[in-house]
Amino acid sequence: MNRLWVRLSIAFVCVALISALAVAVLATSVASNQFQQYVARRDSLAQTGVLEDLATYYETNGTWAGVEPVLAPLAGRGQGRGRPPLLLADATGNIVYDERNQRVGTTLSQDERNSALPVELNGATVGYLLLGAQGRGALATNEQDFLNQLQNTLLIAALVAAGLGIAIGVVISRTVSRPLSQLAQAARAFAAHNWDQRVQVGGTEEVAEVSFAFNDMAEAVQQAETLRRNLMADVAHELRTPLTVLQGNLRAMLDGVYPLERSEIATLYDETRLLNRLVDDLRELALAEAGQLKLNLQPIDLAALIGSTVTNFLPVAEERGLALEAKIDRAITVHADLDRVGQVLRNLIANALWHTSPQGHITVETQPIDQMVRVSVTDTGEGIAPEEVPHVFDRFYRTDKARTRHSGGSGLGLAIAKSLVEAMGGQIGVESELGRGSCFWFVLPCA
Repeated sequence: MNRLWVRLSIAFVCVALISALAVAVLATSVASNQFQQYVARRDSLAQTGVLEDLATYYETNGTWAGVEPVLAPLAGRGQGRGRPPLLLADATGNIVYDERNQRVGTTLSQDERNSALPVELNGATVGYLLLGAQGRGALATNEQDFLNQLQNTLLIAALVAAGLGIAIGVVISRTVSRPLSQLAQAARAFAAHNWDQRVQVGGTEEVAEVSFAFNDMAEAVQQAETLRRNLMADVAHELRTPLTVLQGNLRAMLDGVYPLERSEIATLYDETRLLNRLVDDLRELALAEAGQLKLNLQPIDLAALIGSTVTNFLPVAEERGLALEAKIDRAITVHADLDRVGQVLRNLIANALWHTSPQGHITVETQPIDQMVRVSVTDTGEGIAPEEVPHVFDRFYRTDKARTRHSGGSGLGLAIAKSLVEAMGGQIGVESELGRGSCFWFVLPCA
């Protein structure tokens, strides 16, 4: 199985087994070597003749006092690292000689007596000798049993350690790979158009970052899909009305219900103009959102542009009984496209005119902010409900659902304005209070 958790588990198993095997082999080898050296050195005393020399010394002196010269030739050979010292005890087990001068006056343990070489004189044991020496020798049955038991214990300990290591390794590998498995399942579900699918963020920092990235991507794709569906539905809805009018009127003319007069043809022509305007708006919005809209960015006199635009709307404002004025303190130059900024201004002013009742007031003003210039169009109209404010720049969105294309446009003006301002490096927004008016604003970079 080519799975991450399987590979990690196999790696943990191999590491645990190799480590346990190495420890077991090393421990048993060292223990066996040291133990056999200890026993072999003890057995080699019979070949050195030291036992006979010690028996002769005791027979001559009747005591072990002054025995150091007899043992001096052997003392230096028992001081290797990890080797037992050379000891000599009397018949009662009381130590009378210790090459390291650490245990003189103490008594041998029973185990030490059993492993010591007895010094015999006339069939009686007059002392005990323990000595370490170089070489290897055969082990007695009880000694071999002890060594075998030690090796078995080490082997069992190694197996237990390996088992624990394997178990912990499997748990860790499953823990590491589980978030990735969940992420794969979520990706497959998302590919099957389950747009609400998300993954739970967890695991290591790297896995958590991948989960965050997947959730962000899923959110963006879901929003794009929602916008796409809404756009298709809105376009179909907007096209249906003029097409229905055209089809119905033409059918009526063909059937002789309506006479073939210029007034009826003019009505049909107006519907085609609405269709053409809608198509142009959709194309312009698509180009702006795709970043393919051609812009002629250059320093422009914003004050002059606002002044001329407000002047052009004055007749409409007077006809509707509205006061329209511009408040511009000084000449301000921005880096933008002259035609596109004029388009945004006309859209905002036109919206303010549509939504402001007679005797109302509309103000266009500018305000420098750091390296930007803020342009605001403030009206005293009907305002926007708080729940509708976040959607005013969406495609085909109208706050007044009863209004039609003939009275309120295609619903693309603010969406196009937003795309144009952002394409020129600015931002656009709205502040509104229901019943007290709205303030649409946008900012552009200074030249």
